[in-house]
Amino acid sequence: MNFKVRAKNPVFWVQILLGAFATALAYAGLTASDLTSWGGVLDVIISTVKNPYCVFLIASNVWSALNDPTTSGLTDSDRARTYEKPLEK
Repeated sequence: MNFKVRAKNPVFWVQILLGAFATALAYAGLTASDLTSWGGVLDVIISTVKNPYCVFLIASNVWSALNDPTTSGLTDSDRARTYEKPLEK
């Protein structure tokens, strides 16, 4: 996998972070508007990390972000592995 190129793509990181944060909020039964302080955000993050089920759900989100369904396994296509930076459209 061409992880160096993916790591340069901000969309990849937003996908990872939003997937993890949405999982934490959903499990806690909260919405973003319920978090009114940084302490509350930290409490949600800590309780999520302590919960094996939440960690599994976040790992599933990461897998979905990493996995390219057009290739077998956890690899990129031959073409994608040759990229030096994210492909611009």
